[in-house]
Amino acid sequence: MYAFHYERPNSLDEAAHLISNGGQALAGGQTMLAAMKQRLMQPEKLVDLAHLKELQGVCLDGDQLIIGAMTTHQHVESNPEVLKHIPALAHLAGGIGDRQVRAMGTIGGSVANNDPAACYPSAVLALDANIHTHQRLIKASDFFLGMYATALQPGELIKAISFPIPRKAAYAKFKQPASRFALVGVFVALTNAGARVAITGAANGVFRHSGLEEALSQSFSPESIQSVSVDASNLNTDLHASAAYRANLIKVQTQRAVQQAIG
Repeated sequence: MYAFHYERPNSLDEAAHLISNGGQALAGGQTMLAAMKQRLMQPEKLVDLAHLKELQGVCLDGDQLIIGAMTTHQHVESNPEVLKHIPALAHLAGGIGDRQVRAMGTIGGSVANNDPAACYPSAVLALDANIHTHQRLIKASDFFLGMYATALQPGELIKAISFPIPRKAAYAKFKQPASRFALVGVFVALTNAGARVAITGAANGVFRHSGLEEALSQSFSPESIQSVSVDASNLNTDLHASAAYRANLIKVQTQRAVQQAIG
């Protein structure tokens, strides 16, 4: 590690001021601290958000489940409101990393980082969530811009994420055994407007699949997916899996997610 300034603000306003003056926001630190150790990031000032109570917790507001940005994966996994209204989100959180990661990592940190194999972005996109920052509201469809890229402006902080409660939902992940990131993860949601399917781990960022959504909107069943074609041309090939293998996994994991949702 190397020398840097550490700031521990007592309010969101103070945190925003520090970050607008050159500070780097520190959420759970599960990505950032590892990157700093490898000299991939060298911020001069860290602004620790972990103690800001206004960014933590879960509440129900009408038909929306609102989760504070600094709520840990562990809390999302076990929260009664999440388990009651969107159990698929609790299931997703419970499959992230290991117990230590879930105790420290946060939903806001994960969404802001937008790792192409992270789990939460698929839930945010499939559930058509809204990202609330200290400056504005950003729709999920406008938020994710590609690998590690989002619509957040410099100095902009996520306060909370609001999730519309779906009729049914489920998440199925094929894990990379060492990292436990998604080799392919599929979040399926059935809403009043139809089915939404968001995929993570397979390409350079989270994305929806219109063919799967059309098939599931007509018949929300694993069988309806069999005739859908998944194009492998824009999917990743690496030492873990080929693009063709990932294309097949997308269909398999979608079928598993649908079966979970209806079962």
